[in-house]
Order: sequence, then C-alpha cells, then structure tokens
Amino acid sequence: MDGVIEVQHPLVDHHLTLLRDKHTPPALFRQQTHRLAALLAYAATADLPLQSKPISTPLTEMDGRELAVRIAIVPILRAGLGLVDPLQDLLPEAEVWHLGMYRDEQTAQPVEYYCKLPKDGACDVGFVLDPMLATGGSVVSAIAALQRWGCPDIRVLSVIASRPGVERLQREFPQVRIFVSSVDPVLNEQKFIVPGLGDAGDRIFNTLPPN
Repeated sequence: MDGVIEVQHPLVDHHLTLLRDKHTPPALFRQQTHRLAALLAYAATADLPLQSKPISTPLTEMDGRELAVRIAIVPILRAGLGLVDPLQDLLPEAEVWHLGMYRDEQTAQPVEYYCKLPKDGACDVGFVLDPMLATGGSVVSAIAALQRWGCPDIRVLSVIASRPGVERLQREFPQVRIFVSSVDPVLNEQKFIVPGLGDAGDRIFNTLPPN
C-alpha cells in the first residue's frame, strides 16, 4: 500500500504483543504505548529537512545541523494524548494542538467537539496522533482540519490500523503518509479493529467498565 509505512522491527513486534494482551494492566499499557510511539516517531521523522547551524564545542568551532521546519503535534482527544509525550521528548520545540472528537456509537461516525488549531500561521509538518485508525473517520476529519489550516505536510501516527481505514485514507488523502505498527485485516460489526487491542482510550486511562 503506497503511503503506508508499517514499521518492521523486533521491538515493535515485542511491545505490540504486550499491548494487545487483554491481561496487560493500564500502567504497562501506557508504557507500551509510549514505547511504540517513540519507534513510530523515529520512522516518521527520518526525512525531516535540516539546516546548518554553526556551534562551538569545548574544543573547536563546527557546523552542526538542526531541524529546518516548524512542527505541530496534533493528538485526537482523548486517546491521542497517550502518544504525545514520546513525540515531545524527541521534538521538544514542536507545538501541540488538540482536536477533540468522539465516535457516535449509533453511526460510528466522528463528532468534533473541540478544535484548538489557530486560524492562520500553519506549521510546515503536522503529525496527527491517534492510537487506533479504525474506520478512519476521526483521522480524516483531523487531516481536513490541518489542510484548512494550511499545513502542507501531514503525517499520521497510529499504533494499529485497519485495512479498511487505511484504504479510506489513501482514497481521500493519497498524499498523506501513515506510520503504523500493524495493519489489521478487518473491522467487526461494532467497527472495532480485529484482532486489535480493544479500546485504546479506556485502556490508557483505566476507564474500562467493571466486569
């Protein structure tokens, strides 16, 4: 699938297996989410442009290199918050803008309730964060919001995605690259990814209903 980067690495497989396990407790689930987000971010930032920066080391003068673009990290609330810290660790100068959406359980369509993107002054590169790309509805809405803002380079980071969701993004936004740990084959009748990992937001924030 063009534009879809399924990150291949033994650590991705290892951490994703722990993330999928229904017996993994919330604290460990959050840690695994952070670890996978860092691995995805490493891949998603591999081609960011650099510019020269003269510096002084303790021994001499030299030309170093620094990022040459303005970057925005855009988590989709609430589950996307679970991916923010690892991105900020790697990109401490990046801006963070929040988009709030929830899924209508009757229609499985996203409903936007919060948008903190400014009206002008768009970033150069925007990273949309959502742990699960299921139907693709929320991510499609987020990409559209970034395009209205004027962001020319939009990249999506999701821990797992469904093939139908990925195919939808490719149809609607073929220029947007998607970085994922795994593309799972199907959605069930409730539009959850299968085999998936359940509800990422509930597992991150420990809000699963009692058994």
